[in-house]
Amino acid sequence: MAYRPSQKFKKTLLGGGAVVVLAGLNAPAALSFAEEKYHAYKIAQPAYKARYGSWAPVQVPGEYRLNAIHAALLHTGKVLLIAGSGNNQKNFDAGSFKTVLWDPADNTFTAVDTPEDFFCAGHSQLPDGRLLVAGGTARYEVLDGEVNRAGGAMRVKNESPDKAVTLKKGTVFRSPSGVEYVSRFDVTVPKAKREFTISYYKSGQMKPWETKVTAAEARVFVEAKQEGPKGLTTQAAQYRIVGLKGEDARNVYGLAQKLTTEKQDFQGIKSAYEFDPVAEKYVPVDPMADARWYPTLVTLQDGRVLAVSGLNDVGDIVPGDNEIYDPETKKWTKGPFRYFPTYPALFLTQGGKLFYTGANAGYGPADKGRIPGLWDLKKNVFTEIRGIGDPDQLETAASLALPPVQDQKFMVLGGGGVGESALSTPRTAIIDLKQQSPVFRPGPSLPQGTRYLSSVLLPDDTVFTTGGSREYRGRSASDILKAQFYEPATNTFRPAADPTVGRNYHSEALLLPDGRVATFGSDPLFGDKDNTKLGTFEQRVEVYTPPYLQGDAATRRPVLGDGPKELDANGRATFRTKDAARITEARLMRPSAVTHTTDVEQRSVELGLTRTDDSITVEAPLDPTLVPPGWYMLFALDDEGRPSVAKWVQVKVPAKSE
Repeated sequence: MAYRPSQKFKKTLLGGGAVVVLAGLNAPAALSFAEEKYHAYKIAQPAYKARYGSWAPVQVPGEYRLNAIHAALLHTGKVLLIAGSGNNQKNFDAGSFKTVLWDPADNTFTAVDTPEDFFCAGHSQLPDGRLLVAGGTARYEVLDGEVNRAGGAMRVKNESPDKAVTLKKGTVFRSPSGVEYVSRFDVTVPKAKREFTISYYKSGQMKPWETKVTAAEARVFVEAKQEGPKGLTTQAAQYRIVGLKGEDARNVYGLAQKLTTEKQDFQGIKSAYEFDPVAEKYVPVDPMADARWYPTLVTLQDGRVLAVSGLNDVGDIVPGDNEIYDPETKKWTKGPFRYFPTYPALFLTQGGKLFYTGANAGYGPADKGRIPGLWDLKKNVFTEIRGIGDPDQLETAASLALPPVQDQKFMVLGGGGVGESALSTPRTAIIDLKQQSPVFRPGPSLPQGTRYLSSVLLPDDTVFTTGGSREYRGRSASDILKAQFYEPATNTFRPAADPTVGRNYHSEALLLPDGRVATFGSDPLFGDKDNTKLGTFEQRVEVYTPPYLQGDAATRRPVLGDGPKELDANGRATFRTKDAARITEARLMRPSAVTHTTDVEQRSVELGLTRTDDSITVEAPLDPTLVPPGWYMLFALDDEGRPSVAKWVQVKVPAKSE
C-alpha cells in the first residue's frame, strides 16, 4: 500500500524552497531528514496502524526508572519490574536494590522495598497468584587481569556428630605454609553423620557396637589476605581455621586445591521469596539448598516449582543438583539430578514431562547440556532430540509453546553462538511433540540472524516477535528495529510496525490484560558502531498496540461482564455479556514471568465455548499438565479476532488422589 502526502504536507515537511538550498549544501542530510519526517507521517496514518499496529512510549517518572532485568505480570493486572542491583557494581556495593510495580491501566508506579539482590534470579507463577523469586547475586564477576587476590572454593569439613558450626564472613583459613585466606560469606556446616553398625560372631553372639562418623561439608568462597602471587596454589591442602580451639579446632577445617587469580564469575545466593501482589511486598520463605544465579524456575502440574541450573556460591555451574519448592510448606526438597546450562528453556508438556528446547542464556561449556530433548522427571530419563538447524547457535534463542497449547507444538527462534561468539542465526524451528517420533522441522526464517528476540503469545493465536540484535549484546550498533507476527496456521511471518527503541541483552516483553504488548530493558555492551563507547542501560518503556485494537476496533471489541473468579470443578465458568452472539472463541492466557529471553510461563489454552443470548460459558481441559494451577487471563474473541479485555480467573491445584 502506498502512502503519499498532500502538497500542503510536503511544503510543511520540506520547508518549501528552503530545502533546495539545504539539499545543495548537504543532499544526504536533507534526504535523511525528509525520510525520517515522512516515515513518522506514514506510521501515524490510520490505514498503516490498522495493518501493522503502532508503538507508543510510556511516560515513566524519573524516580521509578530502573534497569528492568525481570518482568512479571501479576493477577492484579500490574507488572512487577525487578532490577535488583541492575547489573551495576556501584548499586551492588551500596546495597541499592530496586523493584517497581507498574499499573498499565492508569500508568501509575510504586516503589517496592527489595530485601536482597534479585539481579539474575529465577521466578515462577504460584497457584495462589504469588510470584516465587529465588536466587540472585552474592558477588559480581571479576574479569581476567583484574583479579588481584588469589581466590576460589574452600570446602569446610565438620567431623563433630554433636553440633553444626557456623563460620561468619571474614573467617580466616591458614595454609600449612602460613598463607591466610578470608571467607567472603557466612557458612554453616551441618553436624557429621554418625552411624552404628551391628555385627555378630560366628557363634551368633553380638559384637560390640561399631560407630562410623562421616564428616559433613559445606563450601565458601575465600580470597587471600594479601595481593600478589603468594596466595596462588594448585596443591591440595588442609587449612586451619584461625580462632577455633580444642575439639572445634580438631573437628572443623578447610580443604582447598585451586586458589588462583583467574576470572571469578558471578556468585549466586540461596535466598527465596514470594512476592505478594495484594500486599505488594516480598515475603521470605526457606532458602534453597544451593545458591543460584541465572536459574530457571518452572511450575509443575501440582503447583510445585522446579529450580534448575545457575551459578553457585563460588561461581561454578550447579552440576545438576536441582530442587523443588512446595508452596504449601514453603520448603525445598531435592529434585532429579540433571545438568543444564544457565537459564535453560524448560516447558511443561502434556503428560508431565519437561521439554528442553535447547535455548539457554549463557554459562556452560559448548559441548555439555546443549542438546534439546524430553525429560521424564519421575524416571529422571532425558531423551535427546537432535536435528535442529544451527545447533551450535541456541544460546540467547527464544522459544515458546505455540498456541493453542493442546497442539503441543513448540518453536525456537534465532539465537547465537556460545559466549561472545559473533555468530547469530535467522533460523526458526518447530517440533510437534504429539508425533510418535518428534523431529524439528524448519520454520520461516527471521529477517536476519537474531539474538535476544522477544516473542509473545497473543489472544488471536499469533506470536508477536520484536527486537533483538545481530551481535552479542548489540555490539557494532546491531540492534534490530523490526517486529513481525508469526502465523501458526500458515507457518509464515508478516510484518508489524517497527519499534523505536532497540532491545537486546536484559530486555523483556509481555502481554498485558488489555491485549497490548509492553517492552522493557536492554543492556548494550557499547553505545556506538565502532565499539568505543560503553553502552548505557535502556530504561524507556514502549508499548505495542496490535492491529486488532486500532481505530474503531478498540470500541467494537467484545465486553465480558460479571463472572466467577475461578473455574469450577468441571473447568467451567459463565460470564454475562451483551456480545454473546458475536463471540466465537475464548482463550486462557497464563501471565508471563520473563528474563534473559526466557519465559517458560506463558501459554495459551483453547477453551470450549457455549452461548446463550446474554452469557457465555467457557470450559478448560481438566489436565493440569496443559493448564497448571494459577491465575490466568480469560480473553473472549469475536469473529474478526478482536479480544476482550481479560478477566482474571484462577485454576486451582487439582485434588490429590487417595
